[in-house]
Amino acid sequence: MTQKFDVAVLGGGAAGLSGALTLGRARRSVVVVDAGSPRNAPSAAVHGFLSRDGISPFELAEIGRAEVERYGGLVLQATAVEARRTDNVFTVTLDDGRSLTARRLLVTTGLTDELPAIPGVAERWGRDVVHCPHCHGWELRDRPVGVIATHTQWAVRQALMFRQLAPEVTFFQHTAPAVSEQETAQLTAWGVDVVNGPVDSLEVADDRITGVRLAGGTVSACSAVVVAPRLVANSALLSGLGITPTANPMGIGESITADPTGLTEVPGVWVAGNVADLSAQVMSAAAGGAAAATAINGDLVAEDTRLITRLLSGNYWEEQYGSGKRVWSGKPNPQVVATAADLPPGTALDIGSGEGADSVWLAARGWKVTGVDMAQAALDRAARSAAEAGVDVTWQQADVTTWDPAPAQFDLVSVQFVQLTRPAREAMYRRLAEAVRPGGTLLIVGHHPADLEVMTLHRPRLPHLMFTAEEAASVLDPSAWDITTTAQERPATDSDGQRITLTDAVLRAVRRAAG
Repeated sequence: MTQKFDVAVLGGGAAGLSGALTLGRARRSVVVVDAGSPRNAPSAAVHGFLSRDGISPFELAEIGRAEVERYGGLVLQATAVEARRTDNVFTVTLDDGRSLTARRLLVTTGLTDELPAIPGVAERWGRDVVHCPHCHGWELRDRPVGVIATHTQWAVRQALMFRQLAPEVTFFQHTAPAVSEQETAQLTAWGVDVVNGPVDSLEVADDRITGVRLAGGTVSACSAVVVAPRLVANSALLSGLGITPTANPMGIGESITADPTGLTEVPGVWVAGNVADLSAQVMSAAAGGAAAATAINGDLVAEDTRLITRLLSGNYWEEQYGSGKRVWSGKPNPQVVATAADLPPGTALDIGSGEGADSVWLAARGWKVTGVDMAQAALDRAARSAAEAGVDVTWQQADVTTWDPAPAQFDLVSVQFVQLTRPAREAMYRRLAEAVRPGGTLLIVGHHPADLEVMTLHRPRLPHLMFTAEEAASVLDPSAWDITTTAQERPATDSDGQRITLTDAVLRAVRRAAG
C-alpha cells in the first residue's frame, strides 16, 4: 500500500529531522526516510551544537527521531532509491520495495567525503584524521598537526586555522599545486613549515598517529592529520527529477543549487544541509532544515488555499460535472438508504444533490423529492438519470451556502458530504433545520476527522472542512430535537485499489412535534 504524505524528508540527519520536526509541529503529515548511516558516524561526538555539545551523533539522531514521532511524524529505516514526479505528486521508491507519495520533497541526503588515497587516512578518519577546526580543533589542541594538501587554497586555510589551536603545524605539499608567494608569506607568518613531495602513508603506533611518511621514506612527526576531502553531494536520487549538482567555485566538490529557503529549480523540491551547503556544520544544517520546512509549509498553505477556493466555487463543480466523466459512483449514499428505509415516503430535500443518485433512489420509493445543487451541469446529469429511471424529481439550481428553502418544509432533509468552512456550514445547517417539519428528519453526513489518519487515502487533507456529528448537532436545540450522533465506519477502496476503512460523521435528528 502506498502511503501518502504532505512531505517526504529523504535523509534523517540534523537537517532532515529538524525539518520534519518543524513540519510535524505545523500538523503536516511527514515521513523521514533514513538508513541510519550519518556522515559524522566516525566521530565520537558532535561539537558546536548549543545545548548538545559533546553528544554522540547517534544519540542526537535518536533524540531527533523521538521528537519527530512525538508530533506524529513517521520515521522509516530505509534508503530512497528513486524519486519521480507525476503532475503535482512525488512518488519515492525505497530499497525495500515500498513506495510512498508526497506533495513536497525535502532532500537532506548529505554528502560523501572522498578522502585522499593515502594508507591510514580512511582508517583513522573522524578520530585523529580530520578536516574542520571547528568540529575537531578543540579535541586536538596543543598537539602537533600535519596538514596534507590536495587543494592548495583550502589546505592553506586549514593550516592557518589549526595553528590557532596547535603549537606546531606542518604543511605537506603532497599532490597540490605549489603555494603562491602570498600563501608562503601567510604560512611563514604563523611559523608553519612547508614540506615538499608526496605523502606515502601515515605512521601509527598503539592506535595513534605518530607521523607522516613521505615518498622518500622520511617521517615527519605529528599526532593529528588534517586533510581536505572532496565533498560530493549525495544527489543521485535527484537526477530522476532533472536536478544535477553544480561544481563548487573553489573546486572542493559539488552540491545542489537552491534559493535561500532551499527551493531547487524543480517546484516542490527543497534541499537542506550538506547536500546544498558543503560547509554546513550540524547546527547550521539543522537551521537549514527548519528554514526549508517553514517555506514548504507556506507553499502548501498557498496551494491548499487555491484548492479550497476552487472547491467552494460554482465554476469548479461546473467543470467537474461538465467533463463528461462520472464524478460519483451512481449509487445512493448508504446513510440515506439506512435512514429512509424506516420512514414512510413523504417530501424530501436533497442538498448538494450532484448527479442525483440519492434523489432518484428516494423518488423511486415514492418520495416527492427536490434536488438542489449549485452546478447546473450536475442537475442536467441528474435530470437525465431521473428520466432513465422513470421518476419525477424537482431540480433547482442554487448556491447552497446562502440558499434558504423557507417557507417550504419537508419530511426529510438530507445533506451529504457538502464541504464548507465552519461558519458557512453551521449557518446552512440552521437554515435547513428550519425546513424540517415537526416529526421530520434532518440527516447530515460528512467526512470525519478520523479520515486524516488513513495514510493511503487520496483526498486533500483539509481538516477544517471535516467535522464530527457532535459538532454538527451543536446548531440544534436539544429540547426541540431527538438527536443521534455516530462516527460510522465503512469499507472503501483507495486509489491503488487497496481496501481501507473510512469514517463518516452521521447526525440524525428528528424534530419533536409541537406541544
